Amino acid sequence: MKRSRDFESEAARRTALAVRADYERRSEARRATEAQWTLNACFVAGRQFAEITPVFGVEDTLPDSEWQERQAYNHVAPVLETRLAKLAAVRPVMSVRPASGADEDLKTAEVSTKILSAVSARLDTENVISRATLWSELTGTAFYKVYWDKKSKDVSIAAVSPYELFPDNLCAETLDDVRSLIHARALPVGEIRDMYGVTPAAEEVELAMPERSSSRALADIRRIRPEGYAVLIERYERPSAEKPEGELLITCGDKLLWSGALPYENGRSGERTFPFVKQDALPAAGMFFGQSMVERAIPLQRAYNAVKNRKHEFMNRLCAGVLAVEDGSVDTDALEADGLRPGSVVVYRRGSSPPHMLDQGSVPSALGAEELRLEEEFNVITGVSDLMRSSSVPARANSGTAIQLLIDQDDSRLAVTSDLIRSAVREVSRMVLRLYKQFAEGERLTRCVGDDGRVELVAWTRSDIGSCDVVCDTVAESAVSRTGRQSRLLELLSLGLLGDEDGRLSPTTRHKLLDAFGYGSWETAEELRSLHEQKADEENLAALSGEVKEPSEIDDHDVHIRSHIRAMLGSDYAEAVKKRPETEEKMLAHVRAHRTMKALSEKAEAGNA
Repeated sequence: MKRSRDFESEAARRTALAVRADYERRSEARRATEAQWTLNACFVAGRQFAEITPVFGVEDTLPDSEWQERQAYNHVAPVLETRLAKLAAVRPVMSVRPASGADEDLKTAEVSTKILSAVSARLDTENVISRATLWSELTGTAFYKVYWDKKSKDVSIAAVSPYELFPDNLCAETLDDVRSLIHARALPVGEIRDMYGVTPAAEEVELAMPERSSSRALADIRRIRPEGYAVLIERYERPSAEKPEGELLITCGDKLLWSGALPYENGRSGERTFPFVKQDALPAAGMFFGQSMVERAIPLQRAYNAVKNRKHEFMNRLCAGVLAVEDGSVDTDALEADGLRPGSVVVYRRGSSPPHMLDQGSVPSALGAEELRLEEEFNVITGVSDLMRSSSVPARANSGTAIQLLIDQDDSRLAVTSDLIRSAVREVSRMVLRLYKQFAEGERLTRCVGDDGRVELVAWTRSDIGSCDVVCDTVAESAVSRTGRQSRLLELLSLGLLGDEDGRLSPTTRHKLLDAFGYGSWETAEELRSLHEQKADEENLAALSGEVKEPSEIDDHDVHIRSHIRAMLGSDYAEAVKKRPETEEKMLAHVRAHRTMKALSEKAEAGNA
């Protein structure tokens, strides 16, 4: 990126320092929130005796006594893993809804849908969604950054950690309520030089990484201070009366690297706005950052650890015993050092009582009852039941209907989070189309998979992208499992509802059925029927330019006749006939030739029989 000489002036330096001061102010205002995120990560990692200090640090607490049990019985990590596994099924497939029923709008919507499908395959958006969902489940919020990569001249999508985003108002509930947004990230100095042609001064960058520590040692969060790094700050300002196109300032240290309008016309109505999409795990009223289920489980995990540790301490007393001796009757130092080994001889003073074990009773039943109650409360607080977490069916559920109802209840607990993921992906898809409409130059070829499973090449330009009304077309609903969908498809197939008027399955329907059962790759383009369909489609495309070929004896005439008639009923063919009226007669003659050759083949086969 080229820099103007104005960026090297004293005014540019003051602007860079002002942006840096704004970033530090926002970072300081968010320290309490970041401390909670770090505490969440500690509990997931097993550091469950950590506390937030008065200065918003996170440190492990000291045990009250040396003998005190401080083991962590981690229920938070399995809860997080279970929720991630269930939410992995939420992978919406986006399509574009046409603005009207006109042929032009239908064609535009079809092209836009295929573009979204190709982008999803190229960028592997499933992994991007998984990374963002991990951040949102851990901290409560994650972000997607949708931007135009100038090197590849294509759209890119990245999952962004909430640690990198700083809004101007922590009480704004959505990105639409934010007037200014800072994206700050630590990058190597060499990478910044390659991007902007300026070598900034390296600075001390501190990254907090929670690690598992000894339960008996006081250890603060491990701090990583990599060398040769600097903080790159991008400050986005929404359009206003003073700045109609908004403003983007990019700085590093005291250097202004870029200043200009917001680069992307990615708003709902084509206005310039932020290139970010927010995804919450659970929305929080009056707060910009959402709430994590881990945060809710922390007090419960502390209570569970306390009960388990007190229970084990009681069991240790029962097993090791507590010895009572008279003062001065035995050598207590030796007794404390060696204990009572099997077969050992205890020498005590004549006339005194021999040492004896104190009666400790048994483990109080209240501890066991409290442990069970806390385990059940985990299910209530986190929305993860035993059926979801351990795949164990309750004893009272003894029918398939009852088990299915329990599964539906488990999935309904994740409905809010699932809907938020779908909403975020829909917004990302809309931004993708907006960026292509703004930056795509010339004609582009996009490789995508058609409805029948065959790979298609679609030629398009940015003028082919019209309405950006993106909707969820096919959603891997969390409320309907893969097995449930397969069972319903088999029921529909047995009822004959998936066949045509002759009761046969079309190639498209067959491919979708196999794909639903995980065998979509069996429908390959090397199949003989698919090759005939491909040849017929090529003839249809040639006919649009006025070139009509003669039928071949090896053609599957039924396939060719249906394909040609379908093409002749389309709007593209009607436009071609208007330009070249002779095309109509040539195609009719071509279809008649197929029918004649089909009749001759059937007559020859009948004579041979």
